[in-house]
Amino acid sequence: MSRCLLDSLTSLVITLLSILCTHVSSANASTSKPNILLIITDDQGYGDITRHGNTHIKTPHLDQIANGGAYCEHFFVSPVCSPTRSSILTGRYHLRTGVYDVTRGHETMRADEVTIAEILKANGYKTSAFGKWHNGAHYPEHPLGQGFNHFTGFCAGHWNNYHDSLIERDGKPYQTTGFLIDVLTDQAIDFICQEKSTPWFAYVAYNTPHTPWQVPESFYSRDHLKDLPPETRCAYAMVENIDHNVGRLIDTLKTHQLEENTLVLFLTDNGANSDRYNAGMRGRKGSAHEGGSRVPLFIKYPARIKSGTVVKGLTMHIDLLPTLVQLTECNMLPTKPLDGISFASQLTSTNHVVPDRKLFTEWGQVPGKSNNKCAVRTNQYRAVKDAKKDWLLFDMQEDPGELHDLSQSKPEILAGFKQDFSNWFKDVTQPGFAPIPIQIGHADFPRVTLPAHEAELTPANNQGIKYQGERGFANDWITDWTDPQASATWPVSIITPATYELLLEYGCSTSDAGCKLSISFGETELTTQPLPAHIPTDLPNRDRIHRKEVGEKAWKTL
Repeated sequence: MSRCLLDSLTSLVITLLSILCTHVSSANASTSKPNILLIITDDQGYGDITRHGNTHIKTPHLDQIANGGAYCEHFFVSPVCSPTRSSILTGRYHLRTGVYDVTRGHETMRADEVTIAEILKANGYKTSAFGKWHNGAHYPEHPLGQGFNHFTGFCAGHWNNYHDSLIERDGKPYQTTGFLIDVLTDQAIDFICQEKSTPWFAYVAYNTPHTPWQVPESFYSRDHLKDLPPETRCAYAMVENIDHNVGRLIDTLKTHQLEENTLVLFLTDNGANSDRYNAGMRGRKGSAHEGGSRVPLFIKYPARIKSGTVVKGLTMHIDLLPTLVQLTECNMLPTKPLDGISFASQLTSTNHVVPDRKLFTEWGQVPGKSNNKCAVRTNQYRAVKDAKKDWLLFDMQEDPGELHDLSQSKPEILAGFKQDFSNWFKDVTQPGFAPIPIQIGHADFPRVTLPAHEAELTPANNQGIKYQGERGFANDWITDWTDPQASATWPVSIITPATYELLLEYGCSTSDAGCKLSISFGETELTTQPLPAHIPTDLPNRDRIHRKEVGEKAWKTL
């Protein structure tokens, strides 16, 4: 086969032979139940908030949420995006849910996991998600298959352009106008206004300050940011845009007299994505040290939580589901065993101390391996291992910056933590990590996209076929296909027998024009006509700093 470029199989347009209709009945709705506005940002670190001592940034609306309700003193998530999100949604460690990476389909959460949205929906709530999902791009792993009535956003790990973005709305393409965070806020406000007479759950997952570095000029040009390093300036401008939009959401609650009976939660999904102020903590995004996973959690609920409440002890993303179920007094659905505990009583009573326990952190790229980035945290200690380095031990009461390793002076304590982690890792990885097939043929999802970055490339070692980017991150494409025996494979499962139309997006150099592509499913094979030449041009973007991710191209459709 001659050399040619491939992007993704953009769609399978399905002519269904039968239609499967489902009906979901809800429990009796009660308008006395609190609404829930859960706001999570992407790559905003603990230090990216004025309240945490950052003198270069202005976040008055985020500070008001913290000051007007409860502040969790030591709240932890995972070091990267998709693991955190799966744990928030399920109350379980991410490895139990099938999530073990951030791309290639390895970020997909199994469809049989019971989410907080499914629980709330069964208790009469209207549910809607806005922004970044990052736990599965295909139904039923899609938000609409995991308990949400509506979804506006994107399912990949990041999006290519934040201005005038083409995202999706309830499974269909949706062209937006303006800056994406502003648009998502508009959508969330519309949802709140439409559902203000019934209990609702809005999951607002802003995709900034994740790269690419794009932000409106009105925020980027603020005087107090002009002298900062370029990446820091962009990040802080993005965060101040987030703060502005959070203020718009809070104003909406006030306008419709919903503030008193609305649970507002604000948190971020991991540590900062660049080297900037992080309150003296060691590490950033991707690290198993404190700075990679300690993030803000502010909870405001005027009807039940007193302003100025400080929850002491360790809390974690796995605790949010049981805590929300208890605070809303919802009936619990049968779930898989939860790892989290409810700290609702610490929010609403005079005892604000969460009992001590061991919390576990894992971030690796290969399932079944325990030698990547990992940690065990208690009130006093953090035992931590970064990649191929040896385990370290720190006294977090005396040494919160993790400057003095105690592994040699307290070997028995470290040995106990190492054994605890080994036992935990064996337990949470028991279900294994078999590929989750992409389901084709659902009546409500007749268009299925097989993105290039979810393919497994053969042969390995980047010989004869490879991704444009280093690891095949979101929005990547397949290139350098020089080996006739090489292949790109997507695991699929046909739900409804049907006739399928296949659309392929590709690029092909002039010298390679005339090459053919074979596409197979099972024992059936289709060979294309000779591919016409097409040199894909780069689509414009508004990057302020050169991006590390791939850009967008104008592919040709076959």
